[in-house]
Amino acid sequence: MSAPAVLVLEDGTVYHGEGFGASGTAFGEAVFTTGMTGYQETLTDPSYRRQVVVATAPQIGNTGWVAGSGSADGAGYGVSDDESGAIWVAGFVVRDLAPRPSNWRATSSLPEEMARQGIVGIAGVDTRALTRRLRTAGAMRCGIFAGDQVGTPELTVAAMLEQVRAQPSMAGADLTGEVSTEAGYVIPADGTERFAVAAIDLGIKANTPRMLAARGIRTHVLPATTTIEQIRALGVDGVFLSNGPGDPATADAMVALTRDVLTAGIPLFGICFGNQILGRALGFGTFKLKFGHRGINQPVRDHATGRVLVTAHNHGFAVDAPIDRVSDTEFGRVQVAFSCLNDGVVEGLECLDRQAFSVQFHPEAAAGPHDAGYLFDRFVELMATGAAAGPAASTKSATGKVSA
Repeated sequence: MSAPAVLVLEDGTVYHGEGFGASGTAFGEAVFTTGMTGYQETLTDPSYRRQVVVATAPQIGNTGWVAGSGSADGAGYGVSDDESGAIWVAGFVVRDLAPRPSNWRATSSLPEEMARQGIVGIAGVDTRALTRRLRTAGAMRCGIFAGDQVGTPELTVAAMLEQVRAQPSMAGADLTGEVSTEAGYVIPADGTERFAVAAIDLGIKANTPRMLAARGIRTHVLPATTTIEQIRALGVDGVFLSNGPGDPATADAMVALTRDVLTAGIPLFGICFGNQILGRALGFGTFKLKFGHRGINQPVRDHATGRVLVTAHNHGFAVDAPIDRVSDTEFGRVQVAFSCLNDGVVEGLECLDRQAFSVQFHPEAAAGPHDAGYLFDRFVELMATGAAAGPAASTKSATGKVSA
């Protein structure tokens, strides 16, 4: 039999359900994601650090968990669906939990994997009502209480609410150090190598280096503590700023590094958290959204072409930049290149006098549609232009050698 579970929001709202995964308590910011598929990629996305994710899709768990065997055939068998080495969400809230997986690739069920990794979940919640509440009141702190502790005299609603309200807010949270790699590593290019890129790991997803590798790019995935001198020593042709969790207002060191990259004239591409970092480096502010954008069905307009992209999002903060005009910055002219069709939020920046651009969404499509995959090709074009002009030569080490 399933154990009882309770979800408590910081405004005092209580939802009862059944626990799955691990027993115990989980705290975080309650947010909702509108993706109909791809829950494994969502759960293993480091950008969800310290967040309790509410799935708006009514049934979760159908495809089980695909851990992978480390080898794959042409059909993709054996390839993990993980976007990192662990589940990063603080907790998971669903309406109907599938009683068993129906997927020939599955290596276990969702509850089994969550239990193995110590992640607490609650099922049987009216997620439609919960989502409407979060849309109205905004994302808020919450707690999931599951297992034998539920129903005991000590665990009153007042006691649970007190614990929830004692948790830190996402505003002001500096989480980059919790998700970034401790040591750099290299993902080689597929086939003939065309360029080398330094990817700053702010919470990078596994499919990003794969998308770069497919375009002939060797990717050096580097810690968030990387310096401009270390980037220069690698002799790379470009710099990539990854997605990641937390409040961009806390990322002063990364903003300083980005300013160094812009000053050096190294081609730069940032996504999600990387878009916010570039925005701050250019002199724009950032702010917290009421309930954020999360899911794989968010409409965004490419201002250059007028094309509407269906994109994958996971962000609770945004860049505060004027959409209707070109801005003058320390690094030249900058314009908003993408905007969200739902609420007009800035979804991308383009430097007109520097080789740099960024988007707020996830073009690596893990999980998600492939509409924005061409942005990696744009990055390649940017590096090709830079190579022809010669600025990347300044990043070569004194010996001309490239190190890992």
